Amino acid sequence: MVEQFVGTWKMVSSENFDDYMKAIGVGFATRQVGNRTKPNLIMSVDDTGVVSLKSQSTFKTTEVKFKLNEEFDETTADDRKTRTVMTLENGKLIQKQTWDGKETSIEREIADGKLIAKCVMGDVVSVRTYVKDA
Repeated sequence: MVEQFVGTWKMVSSENFDDYMKAIGVGFATRQVGNRTKPNLIMSVDDTGVVSLKSQSTFKTTEVKFKLNEEFDETTADDRKTRTVMTLENGKLIQKQTWDGKETSIEREIADGKLIAKCVMGDVVSVRTYVKDA
């Protein structure tokens, strides 16, 4: 289940994120901020199975609440309005966002005690790595 993802995660590296933001249509100014931002991810689950995923930084804090396999409306950190569904597949938390005929996915998995988030848009892939905050 999602319990392995629960906790506070600090970003330690981000590869190819500017190209990913370009691929999803983020403007220059927002990309400049996005490239400098090192957000914390805070994930929790309540008794009813609702998962909260919060991305917190000095620039912006966003939060989505969802149940696995149930589509919901999301406003992303770069202000896209998406239809999003989160699924758990082979231990990976997969976030699929669709908007304006486009689709991107963010695959999160725990590997060697780190949370690896792989952001994919077409053939552009960004990998962001987080470690658990003690």
